[in-house]
Amino acid sequence: MTQTITRSYETYATARSVVEQLEASGVASADISLVGRDEAVVDPDRDSNAGEGAGIGAALGGAAGLLAGLGMIAIPGVGPVVAAGWLASTAAGAVAGGAAGGIVGAMTSAGVDERDAHYYAETVRRGGSVVSVRASDSQVAAVEAIMDGAVPIDMSDRRSAYEQEGWSRFDEQAPPYRPGV
Repeated sequence: MTQTITRSYETYATARSVVEQLEASGVASADISLVGRDEAVVDPDRDSNAGEGAGIGAALGGAAGLLAGLGMIAIPGVGPVVAAGWLASTAAGAVAGGAAGGIVGAMTSAGVDERDAHYYAETVRRGGSVVSVRASDSQVAAVEAIMDGAVPIDMSDRRSAYEQEGWSRFDEQAPPYRPGV
């Protein structure tokens, strides 16, 4: 049986390191997804589209694995993000096809609880990065050890902080998040 294991991280660099460790441990690139903001690439002051970012993977991710396939997509309510993997493909397909849900829909279709999917989408909107892995039962413990070893954001604490600000769910109609604005 396959499980979807997802964690959010404060920085793209941490998420990227997690992806590299997962691949080094033998997790197939096809089973890993990364969606997040790398401020060296994503300029929040300009508009983007799903066609931008060709070659970003080679520049940022090295020559092999998931990171070699990085591209830039624009997700409604999030803005431009660096993304790769099955989650990114599903979200980009929903955006390109005009379907609602983008990142939330992609996550829930992969088995992520809807409330959690809204949290992950909001975390990306606010500048964080998300790594999601489809793991077989025999891989779960190793995948969780790698992902948790990188000190992910505590979902419960962060969600509570969002809710104290009045947040209740991801709003893809909201403008991209700008801290302090």
